[in-house]
Amino acid sequence: MKKRKKRKKIWTFVLLPLLLLLIGGGAYATFLFNKAQSVIQQSFEQIDGREKSEKRMKEVDPNSDNISVLFIGVDDSNIRQKKGMGAVRSDALVLATFNVKDRTVKLLSIPRDSYVYIPIEKKYDKITHAHAYGGVKATVETVEELLDIPVDYYVKMNFEAFVDVVDELGGIEFDVPYEIREMDSNDRKNAIHLKPGLQTLNGEEALALARTRKYDNDIERGKRQQELMKAIFKKAMSIKSLTKFDDIMEAVGKNMTTNLTFEEMKGFFAYATKDAGANIETLQLKGEDARISGVYYYRLDEAAVDEIKQTLKTHLDVSSYQARTEQFAQEQ
Repeated sequence: MKKRKKRKKIWTFVLLPLLLLLIGGGAYATFLFNKAQSVIQQSFEQIDGREKSEKRMKEVDPNSDNISVLFIGVDDSNIRQKKGMGAVRSDALVLATFNVKDRTVKLLSIPRDSYVYIPIEKKYDKITHAHAYGGVKATVETVEELLDIPVDYYVKMNFEAFVDVVDELGGIEFDVPYEIREMDSNDRKNAIHLKPGLQTLNGEEALALARTRKYDNDIERGKRQQELMKAIFKKAMSIKSLTKFDDIMEAVGKNMTTNLTFEEMKGFFAYATKDAGANIETLQLKGEDARISGVYYYRLDEAAVDEIKQTLKTHLDVSSYQARTEQFAQEQ
């Protein structure tokens, strides 16, 4: 893929879907139960003017329904605010769908430069700009427009939680594919130096590996993030990590907002405890580099998007919104 000149952005929270499972899994010990409840209550933030997705006929419950969660990673650190970098864009978007019957999870990484229709602006633009235009609501509506499925919940986090969680876990084991030199979370150039091979990464090192795109491209970075997710999930579910849940939840709570209530979040416990853990399948959106009016975009392959749409609809067991509306009208 042709190398592109872009401002480096922090791809955050390769662990996002797993944090829900982690919190749900720890909630049944008395102390952690109370801790988790407090964290979620403090982090709760409803989407303005929206009690449920417009693509749903009724509200859903993670304890009994197939649901979807959009994880939004942003870099709204004090450093970037002091630099006056303007409205916050989304640096990472991961959509997770959960099938309650099979206890399976599908993770879809959405490249930040994807050329998509943004409803709030009534125009096509990079999907990363949706958050700058209208925050969480605009981002959720844009993803729903792109994939034609309901986005039931969101979890928004910044990169500080990622670093803290990995460090609290004592690092994660990962096979680094190649030598990298990358900035750290304080934007210090080449502060992180990793050599290829299997090794234990601390929070800053894992973040650097998750965000770098100097050595390949956004698609490969998405795959790398998903592999990091699995590594974090494996470590988080180990017995040795249980004593760390208190500190992990502190790190998450300080850097997260979500429209999931504590009772709803407990529904993810079943995914974390199924056999060796949830069956997680990773998905990618295919596309190609494109320049429109001199601006770089990632143009999604329409056939590939249609295939992903059908995969997610099947996993959620939903038809198109129009078909469900017609069916609902006939039943009345």
